[in-house]
Amino acid sequence: MIDYVSIFIFLFAVIDPIGTVPVFLAVTARHSEREKRKIAMIATLAAAAILILFIMVGEIILTAMNIPLSAFQIAGGIILFLFALSMIFGESKPEQEVKLAKNVSETAIFPLAMPSIASPGAMLAAVLLTENAKYSIFEQLQVAATLLVVLLVVLILMLGASRIHRVIGNSGASVISRVMGLILASVATANTLEGIKAYFGL
Repeated sequence: MIDYVSIFIFLFAVIDPIGTVPVFLAVTARHSEREKRKIAMIATLAAAAILILFIMVGEIILTAMNIPLSAFQIAGGIILFLFALSMIFGESKPEQEVKLAKNVSETAIFPLAMPSIASPGAMLAAVLLTENAKYSIFEQLQVAATLLVVLLVVLILMLGASRIHRVIGNSGASVISRVMGLILASVATANTLEGIKAYFGL
């Protein structure tokens, strides 16, 4: 059995559902409430499809390229750490992606499904959390189910985005995003150390 709480917190930090709220508001500013609900559904389904695909074939692709999972775990941990640093010290996720949304057509796929929900960090996490040698098929299904729960939270927050934004504002979303970045930095460090330990057989 997996640790549902730690996996949920990890995926929540990587996907950052609260940071998606300002992005959703920006890309749906000129849409009706009905259209907003449709965009939220499409974006969530697209992100789910992308991340589930990474769970299913991510490690297979690495094996075909003769890349050991421990090396991918080290690289993934470093990338996740840099991603976390950008969340803590740089522009927060809402600030980055709201700017992006203003420069592209308002669609559910970009920048909402990618890179806001199914971010590069989330894709890496999907592979690292479903390592075939470490987790059974049942445990991988549990990770996938936990991922879908996090995406359900994303959908609920997008459907209630207008109310949530009135309460926390852009500043509140920015603060929460930075806290998630700190949690993610800790998890990324642990992943990198675990990868080094596995690679060198320590």
